[in-house]
Amino acid sequence: MDIDSDLYGNALVDFHQGNYSEDITVLSTTMENDVMPLPYLFRSYDQMPALEKKALLLSTGTVLDVGAGAGSHSLYLESNGLTVTALDQSPGAITVLKERLKSPDSKIVLESIWEHKEKYDTILLLMNGTGIFEKLSRTTSCLENLKNLLNENGQILIDSSDLRFLYEDEEDGGLWVDPSKEYYGEVTFSLQYKGIESASFDWLYMDFELLKTHAQKAGLKADLVQKGEHYDYLARITKI
Repeated sequence: MDIDSDLYGNALVDFHQGNYSEDITVLSTTMENDVMPLPYLFRSYDQMPALEKKALLLSTGTVLDVGAGAGSHSLYLESNGLTVTALDQSPGAITVLKERLKSPDSKIVLESIWEHKEKYDTILLLMNGTGIFEKLSRTTSCLENLKNLLNENGQILIDSSDLRFLYEDEEDGGLWVDPSKEYYGEVTFSLQYKGIESASFDWLYMDFELLKTHAQKAGLKADLVQKGEHYDYLARITKI
């Protein structure tokens, strides 16, 4: 497996096979660099934040786990009797998923969500699920595509964060906004692992009211399920 083309997946495989030597570094030109600890990507239900636990408890029927990664969410769902499709674009993640998921009813799919065609009762988009929209301008069309993957009474469970706190002026409450960006939640990241840096990619954080507006444009209804401890939230999106 070429580490340059699947840096994230290679890191998952390394950890799963007992070759854990370092974590993934997340690089950004607009935010402080961060570390993605590999053990956290293999977390159990008890180690998950409250919003993730709530989303898993609300999941029903057939579930599509988008960006399944190492399978933490899928593992919990299949252990509770749900029929899960774990979808990821990373070949390394797929390798790990095939070794971790045990239920004969679980499916593991190497594919982009935007190419997927099956329909589900629940679509799970966690760990900043709005990130896959990439840009604010793509949000409505992305939600329309997701709507096409929902069964009649299906739901999308999605979390995100309002990055307003990064740009607020403490004195007057105003926002400093990068004029080159349509929205302050648009961020560009790259990953670094074992001295190799990935290609950069766009990632979108959205405040709930904006997500609600774009859901309406896509013929969907967004409800706020729960707020987190640090400007994050879980939303439930359904057909109108």
